[in-house]
This record gives sequence, C-alpha cells and structure tokens, in this order.
Amino acid sequence: MTDRKDDAHGNANGNANGNANGNANGSAYGNRSGNGNGAGGGIAIGRMTGGAVAAGERARAENRAERAAQEAHAGTGLARVPAETPNDGGIAVGELTGGAVAAGREARALDASRDLLAVTPELLEAVTALRAQLPLLARSEGDGVDAVGDELAGLEAEARRTGRTQRGRLVRLRALLGSGATAVGGLASAAAVAEAAGRLLA
Repeated sequence: MTDRKDDAHGNANGNANGNANGNANGSAYGNRSGNGNGAGGGIAIGRMTGGAVAAGERARAENRAERAAQEAHAGTGLARVPAETPNDGGIAVGELTGGAVAAGREARALDASRDLLAVTPELLEAVTALRAQLPLLARSEGDGVDAVGDELAGLEAEARRTGRTQRGRLVRLRALLGSGATAVGGLASAAAVAEAAGRLLA
C-alpha cells in the first residue's frame, strides 16, 4: 500500500503534540502520512471551550465567532493533551479555546474570528472628543481624515451598543494616528485615543 500525504492544518489557542507541533499560543500545522483514505488520524482534544474542528478528506473547519477577551484566572492551567493520541496524520490538542483545527487529506482550517475588547470610559471619552474636532480641520486631498473618522465612528457605535470593540479596529486606528500620514495625528485628542487604545492592546 502506498501512503498518501494528509494535510493537517490548524490555528488554535492550546497545546498540540503527538503528530503535530504546537504551543500555548495556538498553532498546529504539518503534513502527515495517512492510511490512504484521506481521513487522517483524527483529532483528540483535552478540553474545548471555543473554536472549530473538522476531520476527514477535504474537511473544512471555519471559526467566524466574535469573542470577548478572556482574563487568565489564578490557579487554572491548560488541560493536558489526551493520553490516547490520534493515529498517524492526526492532531492532539490539550486546550482549545478558539481558532480552527482540521485534519485529513486536503483539509483546511480557517480562523476568521474577531477578538472583542471592552472599551474603557477613558477611550470612549477620547474618541468622542476627537470626532468632534475632525470637522474643524483644514482638509486636503489624501489627508487621511475620512479613514480616521470612519474607524472612530465604528468604534463609538460598537462601544455604545455593546461596550466592546474589535481588536482589529483598535489596531487600524492606532496605526492611522501614529503613522504621521494623516492631518489628525498632531491633535492632543488623537494622542489620547492612541494611548488608550495601546493600553487595551497591550
């Protein structure tokens, strides 16, 4: 019998070992030898509180969840990797709290989840102040003010509706304000937004 190559793709917040390499920050990826039917060796998980998992030929695991950032609790640790690990071509994961894992020939894992962060009163106040100043700026073509305004409006709307905002939005906004390529960067309120966003992202 001729072995075929099984693709084991993953992106998970957990530990993975056995036939796949991983770490606590969350990735498991590799090419594995299967049994010729494309199923791979399956997936074993010690504890799963989020994420997506799929196994088999052309399996597809997609995670498009919106999840609030979780704080670490003292005295809690990662779950152990299962003692009975999968066969060749499989993936063993101790703790899966998000991301996506797929095992099998031509299997694919897609992590399109979005991390949500709680917006502090300090950040919301700075965002409101900066939005109020944008119409007062002298405008020129390509000044970047519209891009900043769109991100601020989205952040404020999310924060007032849910108390949270997307991590990606904070990253984009901080980059816009700190790049020096916009007419907004020199404002004190812009610096306040960038600093408050940076503290949330740290």
